[in-house]
Amino acid sequence: MILPEWLRAYGDVTYRGRCPTESAEQIAFFDYIRIKHSDIASIAIHQRNEGARSYGQAKWHKREGLTKGAADIIIPAIVPFVCELKRKDHTQSKWAKGQLDYLRQADARGAYACVAFGFDACVDAFNQWLWHVDYFKQRHSHYFENYSTRRK
Repeated sequence: MILPEWLRAYGDVTYRGRCPTESAEQIAFFDYIRIKHSDIASIAIHQRNEGARSYGQAKWHKREGLTKGAADIIIPAIVPFVCELKRKDHTQSKWAKGQLDYLRQADARGAYACVAFGFDACVDAFNQWLWHVDYFKQRHSHYFENYSTRRK
């Protein structure tokens, strides 16, 4: 798996061996944030892009907003978290069509775009993103001071 320089990557890219499936790692991550960060978990999403579809279904899903290559984990926030989760042994994973382009577009628009190899790496990426969001809020505190009153 080739990693572009612009993409944040989390995990040990030298690891080779048995590891859980991507689906199992994703379930573990969503379970983790539901327990540790329930406020964030309530807005975290996974857009299901996998699976076979007929031509008509694919066309209909696209019209409904299904985005080809959308990352596995998306958390809309002041700095969005956009993470593609791959297996711990990245040689057992591959890039699906459109995934790198989606991450590149998200990164170019200010999202915290990354790839994580396994559950532990995904938690590391998530925690780094939390720090990044806190830092952003501190640097731009003037914007957030009266945010709740401006929304009324």
